[in-house]
Amino acid sequence: MRLVIIGLSGAGKSTFARRLATARGIPHVELDALFWEAGWQPARPEVFAARVCDATAGPDWVVDGNYSAMRPHVWHRATHLLWLDYARAPIMLRVIRRSALRAVLGTPLWNGNRESWRRWLDRDHPIRWAWRQWRPRRRSLEAVLAEDTYRHLDLRRLRHPREAEAAFRALAAQA
Repeated sequence: MRLVIIGLSGAGKSTFARRLATARGIPHVELDALFWEAGWQPARPEVFAARVCDATAGPDWVVDGNYSAMRPHVWHRATHLLWLDYARAPIMLRVIRRSALRAVLGTPLWNGNRESWRRWLDRDHPIRWAWRQWRPRRRSLEAVLAEDTYRHLDLRRLRHPREAEAAFRALAAQA
């Protein structure tokens, strides 16, 4: 089983993917960890693609992340796609809480990067990005997933955390 978990910042993709990978005993691949270099610098596209291909070369995995450039490398090999497509309010509450905790605790993220209060006003801060992208990202994903290209995927669009928890239990039980 090769699963992809997508959704906006704050939806809980990484948490869901980590839990499911643990329950199934398969690798968890967090695309952010492969993308971000130290100092919040993005990896070069060819480096990022190579990392993703290496990480998903095995027969089973759970990947979380929304990088459209990686769809040819990940979605074509995937068997399942779970879309954590929640309403704006829970997304915003989660992303604000997560960013605040990370800033207060100085939680190290990928390659030593940390969220800081100083960056909260940046245009691309996760809170601002999630607010701005909620509607356009949904429309974009609806269009992409309607294409024949991804008809092979067992697609589950989960619109509430309760649905996601039920999906988790069902997928974990298949292990």
